[in-house]
Amino acid sequence: MMKLFQLICLLFLLCTGASAQPQAPFYEGKNILLVIGTDAGGSGDLRTRAILPALKKHIPGHPNIVVQYLPGAGGRKAANHVYTTVKPDGLTIGAMVTGMIQGPLFGESDVLYNLDKFIYLGSHARYAPYGFISRKAAGFTSKEKLSAATGVRIGAPAVGHSLYTMARLFAYMFDMKEPRFVTGYTPREVDFALERNEVDARVSVLDSLLTRNAEWFDKDLIHLNATIDIPKDLNHSHPRLAKLPEIEIYARSNQERRLIALFRGVRGIGQPFLVPPGTPPDRVKILRDAMRKAFADPEYLKGYEKLTSEPAMPLAPEDFEKQLRELPREAELIDLFKKFSGPGPLPKRS
Repeated sequence: MMKLFQLICLLFLLCTGASAQPQAPFYEGKNILLVIGTDAGGSGDLRTRAILPALKKHIPGHPNIVVQYLPGAGGRKAANHVYTTVKPDGLTIGAMVTGMIQGPLFGESDVLYNLDKFIYLGSHARYAPYGFISRKAAGFTSKEKLSAATGVRIGAPAVGHSLYTMARLFAYMFDMKEPRFVTGYTPREVDFALERNEVDARVSVLDSLLTRNAEWFDKDLIHLNATIDIPKDLNHSHPRLAKLPEIEIYARSNQERRLIALFRGVRGIGQPFLVPPGTPPDRVKILRDAMRKAFADPEYLKGYEKLTSEPAMPLAPEDFEKQLRELPREAELIDLFKKFSGPGPLPKRS
């Protein structure tokens, strides 16, 4: 009996000693698969890659992060894959693009996911003023002159591209007569088309325009007609942008103001990171905490600006979800938005 008692005590000590040992972090020794909804080498890819060193550093256990590119359907292919196929174990993260937001809003038939059921980890937001720019030699120095002209040539990338859609919104709010949208350029080629008098105007993100085409301002070659600020009431740090009219002043109704809010929301919501529904809450917390720390990490902030030539403007998970909830979703507005994204004539203003 004594030997049996001693054996039981020994086993008890061994068990309690083992349980007292700290457990290794869940992610230690594991790989995280990062599914990116775009091609390699583009701006969306560069924004995503900028976060990887800091994210790995701040996930306890420092897992290896492996990238898989899954472009297609404006980001919907990757979103479908993460929602329908990926095991919800916290070992696969989706790095999406803006198109995955627009697909469900537009009622696209190839959408297999519920936008509101994904679990979001944060986003690379894209806060910036977009501006409508015209050649100074064309003489469109006011909204009234743009409204009076017929057939103004506006350069843009493909139909449906964000710059194309923004250009059509400006033309609509300016009451332009039969504007001609000249498409097929890359975003950079539109600059050259403007210089060669192939087009009269374009839309551009003004922060990047001030960097890449500073000589246009120095030589007074263009006129800035108006901006759309993302977010609304954006504080312009550059003096050239401080006194520009903002597009909402041309709105005639609450519906048009809601339309502009939809444009702002779709662009400003950025490129979200997410995991599929059903991911265990403890792993979601680990990933969200790590993403918050990574977004605040000087290594990320410097690396992002170096890779993209843009300032880093991340959105924390709760801020992203708030913006997503507040995105206008009225069917009438969505139908109107789709007309701006398509090739047909601009809708008539009421």
